Amino acid sequence: MSDSSPARPAVPVLDVWCELQCPDCRGALDDLRALRARYGDRLEVRLRHFPLEKHKHSFAAAQAAEEALEQGRGWPYVEAVLGRVEELDRGGESFLVEVARELGLVAEEFDTALIDGRHILIVDADQAEGKAIGVTGTPTYVIGGERLDGGKSQEGLRERVEEIADRLLAEG
Repeated sequence: MSDSSPARPAVPVLDVWCELQCPDCRGALDDLRALRARYGDRLEVRLRHFPLEKHKHSFAAAQAAEEALEQGRGWPYVEAVLGRVEELDRGGESFLVEVARELGLVAEEFDTALIDGRHILIVDADQAEGKAIGVTGTPTYVIGGERLDGGKSQEGLRERVEEIADRLLAEG
C-alpha cells in the first residue's frame, strides 16, 4: 500500500527575510555564516526580499541580489553589500554594480537588470508573501512554520533556529 501523504522536503528550509540596506541585517551576517557553516547542505538558507520604504536603494539592492543569485554568487554578493551598507546609502545603484565587478560577476548584466527590471516580480512576490505572514521588519527568520523577528533583537535567535533545525532534521 502506498503512502499518499505529501513528500517531506529533503532538508529544512530557513527563509531569511532581509533588506540589503538594513544595519540589523548586517548584524545578522555572523549568525547566517555560522548556520551555513554548521549545517552545510542539510539546511537550505533562502534569501527572501523585504525592501523597506525608508531605505531608498533597498529595492534595487534586492534586484541586484537576484542577479547575483542567477550568476551563481548570491550569498557572497549579499554579504559584500550588507557589509558596506553605508556605501550603499551613498552610492546607490552604481555601488551595486561596482560590488558585482569586485566579485568577478558580469557587472553589465547588473546594470541592465536594474534598468529592465527582470527581477522585480521575484522581489514583489517575496515582499507580498512576507506581508501575508506578518513580516514587519528585517531580519525575520521563518523555519518549521515559526517566525522569529531579528529586527527587535538578534539575541538568542541563532540558538532558536538551531533548535528548530535540529528537531526538523531528527524528524526527517
